[in-house]
Amino acid sequence: MEKATFGGGCFWGVEEAFRTLKGVKKTTVGYMGGNKENPTYEQVCSNKTNHAEVVQIEFDPKIISYNELLNVFWQVHDPTTLNRQGPDVGTQYRSVIFYHTEEQKNQAITSAEKEQKKHPQKIVTLILPATHFYQAEDYHQQYLAKRGAKSCHL
Repeated sequence: MEKATFGGGCFWGVEEAFRTLKGVKKTTVGYMGGNKENPTYEQVCSNKTNHAEVVQIEFDPKIISYNELLNVFWQVHDPTTLNRQGPDVGTQYRSVIFYHTEEQKNQAITSAEKEQKKHPQKIVTLILPATHFYQAEDYHQQYLAKRGAKSCHL
């Protein structure tokens, strides 16, 4: 198994996009990239911890490649909006790829360059090394699936 970590707005919708893909064994929503240990959802939403809402994915690379996951990531959010996705505004909603290996870093950079060609606006997606992952509170896990929903917004 390998890990991939993406932030593309509200983690509920990002998780749902990956949760049922063949080869994805587990999705967990949480927080990464900030400066507070064990942050709560309320603290992350305060814009004072610098964490992003992310989904951490455990996947079998023999079934689904990291590049295929990157393709889904680009499709499920707007990588040209800074700290915003739809009605959600704040640094926790930034577009970010946290890589776990140098190979993932290189693939993410190549993928971002390819994606940029599709947009007249500059892509603002950050590509950063993965840091400590803090799992979000239980009620956030598979939030949409528990409610029979496929996305956060109408």
